[in-house]
Amino acid sequence: MGKCEEFLERHMLTASSVDADRTLDFILSEMEKGLAVENSSSLQMIPTYVSPDAEIVPGKSVIVMDAGGTNFRTCLVTFDDEKHPVISDFRKVGMPGVKEEVSAAEFYSILADNIERLIDKSDRIGFCFSYAASITEDHDGIPIVFSKEIKAPEVIGKPLGKNLLDELARRGHDVSKKKVAVVNDTVATLLAAKAERPDYASSYIGFILGTGTNTAYTEQNSRIGKIKLSEGREIINVESGCLAIELGDLDKEFVSGTKDPQKYWFEKKISGAYLGPFAAHVIEAAIKEGVLTSDFAERYRAIEPLNTTRMSHYLESCHNPEYDLVKAVGDNEKDAAALYKILKAIIERAGKLTAINLTAAVLRSGEGQNPRLPVVINADGTTFYKTAFLEFYTRLYLDELLEKKHGRYYEIVNIDNSPTLGAAIAGLAI
Repeated sequence: MGKCEEFLERHMLTASSVDADRTLDFILSEMEKGLAVENSSSLQMIPTYVSPDAEIVPGKSVIVMDAGGTNFRTCLVTFDDEKHPVISDFRKVGMPGVKEEVSAAEFYSILADNIERLIDKSDRIGFCFSYAASITEDHDGIPIVFSKEIKAPEVIGKPLGKNLLDELARRGHDVSKKKVAVVNDTVATLLAAKAERPDYASSYIGFILGTGTNTAYTEQNSRIGKIKLSEGREIINVESGCLAIELGDLDKEFVSGTKDPQKYWFEKKISGAYLGPFAAHVIEAAIKEGVLTSDFAERYRAIEPLNTTRMSHYLESCHNPEYDLVKAVGDNEKDAAALYKILKAIIERAGKLTAINLTAAVLRSGEGQNPRLPVVINADGTTFYKTAFLEFYTRLYLDELLEKKHGRYYEIVNIDNSPTLGAAIAGLAI
């Protein structure tokens, strides 16, 4: 084994360092515990009180808010007679709390600033909230924790919909008839898949792999022990980014320097906010251990800090002289090859972990055994589609683990504006 390969194996950076069966069993066990008893698992398994059969109402308009990992979007969605969405009056601003910490008052003031122009156009508000939040029976959401490095601690533990309406009322708006449905972005993504692909599927999964990551699937109410509901099914927000996945030594060093170092370990191994910075941490270790040369180290440390996009650029075009990582390796072919192997190994490992996570969701749904009625996975997020090799390895390991080993069939789709569409459907359902 060469020096680079030995380095990758020793630090558990390869896909082969992930035991698929053991990891899958662990995820399924955490899912089971999370459904049975609150706070008994690293997976929160949040009931949403949203049926996967929520109906679209033609001719109705919904105000939609989408709080994502980086941006906050607002718009009006109206469904035409064929139930197709028409999006109007769209606006995008930065997500409050990204650049600096904000108070609860500042947080809701920013939200209200961006929804005020729409407030008289509908009494229904669909709020896609891309962070962990417990959902109440009246469809409000109470934030549990902010991931993706958002800094708004005063917002935690208080109902989003109520506080938003209170801020609008303080500004003089009549909110007596307004209703807010808070849904996670994965839940919205699942609803969008059901709306766009109502036939020829046995079930649906919403999956996000962008700045952060999360998964939603449909569960039988009778198997949700921590709440008592009537017969039927509802969507579960897994909060899969929280999974207390096994960490190698370099993973442990890396997460120790992130916000909430004891949380979101799975997200910190596969998502866009962390893949690039983690790769930078691995590169520094490779320099220290002599896998990469001191000449490379000098040039590498002169470029801007590595992010996921620029990491991907090197894998996409490792001879492009415009890319700074290509400049960093110079004409040293050993450095160039070692860097390529390191970055690709990190991506392949992330792809395998992604596939295991999706396999767990499909198995938990109990569906997908008929190849003519697959489980439709609506995958959303630029990291999944734009990061070199990530989608490829995810599909490769899904075929190996989900289809060949467990006999379940799936189809990955990418539906435009999924969080917006799903949030609008949720808003109409209340």
